[in-house]
Amino acid sequence: MKRPAPRQSLRFSTQTLLLQLGVVLLVVLLSGAVHAWLTYERLGREAENQALTLARTVASDPAVRGEVQAISRQEGTPPRDVLLAGPLMAVAEGARTRTGALFVVITDETGLRLAHPDAERLGEKVSTDPSEALSGKEVTTRNTGTLGPSAGAKVPVFAPDSAAIVGEVSVGYSTESIVQSLARDIVPIALTAAGSLVAGILASFLLRRRLQRLTLGLEPEEISTLVHDQVAVLQGVDDGVIGVAADGRISVFNAAAQRLLGLPDLAGTPWEKAPVPGQLKALTRPDAAEADAVEIIAGARVLVASARKALHRQEDLGWVVMLRDRTELQHLTRQLDAVGTMSTALRAQRHEFANQLHTIAGFMSIGQHQQARDYLARLAATGPLKFPVDQAELLQDPYLQAFVGAKGVEADERGVALRIGPETLVRGQVTEPQDVTTVLGNLIDNAVNAAVAGSAADRWVEVELLDEPGPDGGTLHIVVADSGDGLPAETAESGPEAVFAEGFTTAARPARAGGGQGLGLALSRQLARRRGGDVRVLDPGSPGGPGAVFMATLPRTTADSVKNGSVKNGAPVSDDGLIRKDSDG
Repeated sequence: MKRPAPRQSLRFSTQTLLLQLGVVLLVVLLSGAVHAWLTYERLGREAENQALTLARTVASDPAVRGEVQAISRQEGTPPRDVLLAGPLMAVAEGARTRTGALFVVITDETGLRLAHPDAERLGEKVSTDPSEALSGKEVTTRNTGTLGPSAGAKVPVFAPDSAAIVGEVSVGYSTESIVQSLARDIVPIALTAAGSLVAGILASFLLRRRLQRLTLGLEPEEISTLVHDQVAVLQGVDDGVIGVAADGRISVFNAAAQRLLGLPDLAGTPWEKAPVPGQLKALTRPDAAEADAVEIIAGARVLVASARKALHRQEDLGWVVMLRDRTELQHLTRQLDAVGTMSTALRAQRHEFANQLHTIAGFMSIGQHQQARDYLARLAATGPLKFPVDQAELLQDPYLQAFVGAKGVEADERGVALRIGPETLVRGQVTEPQDVTTVLGNLIDNAVNAAVAGSAADRWVEVELLDEPGPDGGTLHIVVADSGDGLPAETAESGPEAVFAEGFTTAARPARAGGGQGLGLALSRQLARRRGGDVRVLDPGSPGGPGAVFMATLPRTTADSVKNGSVKNGAPVSDDGLIRKDSDG
């Protein structure tokens, strides 16, 4: 049996709208009712005051006071027809007619009517208690008498020649006339209430639209789910995420971004004023291509940054900047590059090994033992491999021999002669080949590129290496010069330090496939400074050559190999690094 579909509840914005409309309607109705009640009370008080004024006027009339006193002195009450034709009736009816009062009643000191609009009621006791007025008090009342509900007043009548109370005057105005006055005033009240209701409805609709725009049309449950998902995703990924809202402020700066950039949480900071690399800000400019990604250096990290426009139903929400850490990958790439370079050089020399072995085997097979010994002696003196590097024998460390020799093969293929400077002296052994490879390889590659692009006919690159012993490990000093045309002319204004800026490059394309542009020198300097060293420009060079000279200092990258009877090139060495001779010669 197919289950019925669940009933769809009203959207939150619709519920909010209906609630607001209900509140507005309730407020308008209450306000209208209170206004009407206050108006009714005001009209009632005005009727009471008017009745009190009229009652005082009638009670203070000398003729009324004298006539009431005269009647009060008589025994009994005059007959109804006498009262009807008497002066009190004329005064009371005249006042009632002129003022539109419901009644004007005059009584004696016992409360018997001496004047009343209804002649049948003359001589009878009044329907309401007259004791307060007969005791000398002026009172206002709202009650229902023989003529209907009224708002009135009661005033004592004093004797003309004394303060004795001889009667009272009671005046009342019908509450129906008050309601009629209220009916005339109810129109502006209704119009005001209707205007308030319309304004409230309009404000509710505007608030509903703003609520929908602020929440992107999402329900509270969906917003809560999104918040939980955002926290789980943004704080659970290793990639840095920076959200830049449409108003230019940072809305998201997750923990990974803080860690990669070495910055605190910048949420709420204007993007243009944020202390982030300028290359990140350039990614979010209107003319920036969304597919572009850049490599930047942040501290000791190599990051790949990209930016994407954030849209929701064609609404511009700003930018999302992604940061990925490529530090380890960059180091592995440099290391593999060095290994690949040396492997290529070793493969290129494989045939030379084979030829040398064949030559020795040939000498032995024909009995030319002395020539075989002489040939082996020459090999021992010159080394088993012949890299195209001048004065390569000055390098004692096998790692440096292999790496520089491999770079010499690459340089020779591009028509550049790589040579070792005569001041080279490395007595220790390299203990940090990865860092040395990164710095030395970048400097040699840049020098080879400069020599190839230079105008000198003789293209060369010269490398000098010197190690300096230390208690925590030796410091390797590297100096690289070339025959190029020196640093570009645009560095004259900003100085040689400009070449270490991220993204600075003079190459039209990478020197090797997959190599990045504008990061080699910056990465090398960051790596050296992280170890307590530096990479700097010794000489910017000049057009026509010689070219620029760079120097790198790498502390704690070598270890002393002359201790404990170490050997170099098969010969024992002393503590001063000199080759020791046998005792016989």
